[in-house]
Amino acid sequence: MSVDQKKPGVTTAEASIDSGRRNFFRASAAGVMGASALLGIVPEQIRNSAWAAGTDAPEITEVKIGFIPLTDCAPIVVAAEMGFDKKYGIKIIPSKEASWAGVRDKVVNGELHAAHVLYGLMYGVQMGIGGQQKDMAVLMALNNNGQGITLSSQLKEKGVTSGATLKRLLDNENRDYTFAQTFPTGTHAMWLYYWLATYGIHPFQDVKTIVVPPPQMVANMRIGNMDGFCVGEPWNARAIFDKVGFSVATSQDIWTDHPEKVLGTTAEFIAKNPNTALAMTKAILEACRYIDATANRSKVAKLISGKAYVNAPEEVIEGRFLGHYDNGIGKKWEDPNYMKFFNDGKVNFPYLSDGMWFLTQHKRWGLLKSDPDYLGVAQKINQIKLYTEAASQLGISVPKDPMRSSKLIDGAVWDGKDPKAYAASFKIKA
Repeated sequence: MSVDQKKPGVTTAEASIDSGRRNFFRASAAGVMGASALLGIVPEQIRNSAWAAGTDAPEITEVKIGFIPLTDCAPIVVAAEMGFDKKYGIKIIPSKEASWAGVRDKVVNGELHAAHVLYGLMYGVQMGIGGQQKDMAVLMALNNNGQGITLSSQLKEKGVTSGATLKRLLDNENRDYTFAQTFPTGTHAMWLYYWLATYGIHPFQDVKTIVVPPPQMVANMRIGNMDGFCVGEPWNARAIFDKVGFSVATSQDIWTDHPEKVLGTTAEFIAKNPNTALAMTKAILEACRYIDATANRSKVAKLISGKAYVNAPEEVIEGRFLGHYDNGIGKKWEDPNYMKFFNDGKVNFPYLSDGMWFLTQHKRWGLLKSDPDYLGVAQKINQIKLYTEAASQLGISVPKDPMRSSKLIDGAVWDGKDPKAYAASFKIKA
């Protein structure tokens, strides 16, 4: 039985992996590269010899990976800048993109080989509700947590400091309020809608929602184009830094250790370039492990702050990157659920239930008109077999169950067992 055909209870760690290929990689990593590989200083001739063996060599050696200027693009940048890619016979070329729609289009048409991309965007494209339909592939998750909802300073002046006070204002003031997210089927849209609905605010009937690319959020709030937004860091922190807004919620308040960005590509790319896909996954998985070490975070914040990447002050990135939170209206705290990139591999495993959750929300908000085959779609998109192969070669354990259970902000438990009932269970929906 292939991994794509596995049922939720089947152990994915026992998924079939080609033994010859696995043994080749083990021999290469342990016998050829040795200690120098662990230090990231593998001589060029050794790197080349490690990838000279027939069918295991990457089909493409230069891999163009798109990213949006957000803190969680760090794995792509670190893999390229710190040489994790070279260990696996590829060169990652980071490509800074202007919007998620642009990322979508370039991945679909092959201009980008892969991308740092919104989890929900991948599922939207697969279902034909987020642009042109294309069979997509999630290679691994890049991070959990680290997004947020920001409200304008003008709302604070009206007494709004929480979801409950926002609801009270909306009930008593006859004017339109506008909230921005970053892509219709993406993560930020789903966090914003879920948070609003938790406080009895319908995201389509009680407020207006618009799409704005992440780097443009703060500027648009400054000139009054929206009253609130949901986006990834550092743009929530930047709104506070620029004194135009405050943080009313973090995404980890909504769902602790929630799925966020993924390494995404098309199913076609993997079919044509399986060795490249594996090499890319391993390089970025190593980068995620590197970033998650607290001792490395300040260095990474400085690296990604540059104009070529996030283009934001280093201190704006570093604070929340290290878990130091300040909501801009008097509350400061150390958040243990700050942005995670590895967490002993728990972050990176492409859980089927994570992908299915986005489908339930697409159905909840009317983006999907009928219930899809939730499990079947997730099994098709999430590349558990490939990820398991990559992780095993790096000595990283994988969960035994491709489903996980979580409790969200409204008390609802999501475990993937009955997605149709879950999608229909919400009081506020389309």
